[in-house]
Amino acid sequence: MKKSRIILGIAACAALALVTGCKKDNGGAASSDSGKTKLQVWSFTDEIGGFIDAEGYGFKATHPNIEVEYTMTPTDQFPSKLDPVLASGNGAPDVFGLEDAFVRKYIESGLLLPLDDLYAEVKDKMADYPMKVGSYNGHVYGMSWQVAPGAMFYRRSYAKKYWGTDDPVEVQKKVADLDTFMATARQLLKDSDGKCKIVSTSGDLFMPYKGARKKPWVVDDKLYIDPAMDDYMEMAKIFYDEGLDGRTSQWAEGWYAGMNDTLVDEKGNPLEVMCYFLPTWGLHYVLKQDASKTSGDWAMCAGPAPYRWGGTWIAAYKGTKQPEAAKEMIRYLATDDGFLEGMALASGDVVGNFNVQNKIKDNFSEPYLGGQNHYAQFCEMSKTVDGSLTQGTDQQIEALWSEAVTAYAMGEKSKEDALNGFKQQVETTMGL
Repeated sequence: MKKSRIILGIAACAALALVTGCKKDNGGAASSDSGKTKLQVWSFTDEIGGFIDAEGYGFKATHPNIEVEYTMTPTDQFPSKLDPVLASGNGAPDVFGLEDAFVRKYIESGLLLPLDDLYAEVKDKMADYPMKVGSYNGHVYGMSWQVAPGAMFYRRSYAKKYWGTDDPVEVQKKVADLDTFMATARQLLKDSDGKCKIVSTSGDLFMPYKGARKKPWVVDDKLYIDPAMDDYMEMAKIFYDEGLDGRTSQWAEGWYAGMNDTLVDEKGNPLEVMCYFLPTWGLHYVLKQDASKTSGDWAMCAGPAPYRWGGTWIAAYKGTKQPEAAKEMIRYLATDDGFLEGMALASGDVVGNFNVQNKIKDNFSEPYLGGQNHYAQFCEMSKTVDGSLTQGTDQQIEALWSEAVTAYAMGEKSKEDALNGFKQQVETTMGL
């Protein structure tokens, strides 16, 4: 799965030059011979390095009395590098980035510095859901500069052809909720004589169904299957049995082919794909990059259910020798009005600071979306996202859930057998 990696174009350097002549403490902090505070900062992408190094408004430019040693490690290697140093306290970074897939593991770990005082200062101007993702047992341990609400991106030409309009307001009525979306998918298949599929894969709908949940996967230390997840399982079966999707899967060749009008069925007949479900970063780092041929023929609306997908949080080690400097970095990069305005205008990233949103959101026009102001719409959509159901066990449980849903949808198992197998795997591997 691709991650949210909004990279500042003006900050090509991913790491600052290492500062020499420093005396390090256990816990990662150091004091330089110049007497300046020094922070060790780790991340899994170069975006935080870009924030630190951005000319004029970056952390380095605005905090000359704090030296930064920045280290980037690839995402797949990052947790295995971070875990032992946080557990032992030896060589632990002061500040580090946390990807959405594993952020809750660390938020719930008891190894992070509480940010409650910082949160109290900024909470009125910051989006709610990222703060909930970064909170545990009444304390805030991680903050994010961004929001990553999900949307439904659709082809304007196909919408006009089959629905008579490409107006996002009118299209939204056809996908107003999950039941309406299902009815529209069936009608689209009928009206196009099977040529146009509403999605290339039913897997695109996992995030919207997940966003429709009322309870998390684990309730009172026991596995819980929310009715929305049961509905998702049934939807996947219906889509497979009735041929409502393009029979591909996310991130596969056929998934991208559907964006570029090159998807075909098992007999080689061309297929049309109406829409894709993607978050903020999906516009810039999926559609624009992988579907450049169809630029201008897209638009977006909220879709059938609010959801979020991806993001990066910033946290600090509880044993840092420089807690105030660490919190200042988090405050600046995640919440500061001036920094976030400069960063948002340079990168197009949708920030979670309401002051900045309100100042810049009306000035965007996206050519790829036919001139639509995507930024303003994303800002509004982020207000409907619930971050309170995110748990550290989500990634592992959802991988097993995907296997169960696929087995049922493709007829390899009965629903009862698929569910029983899922529950048994969760109990065996996770003790739930």
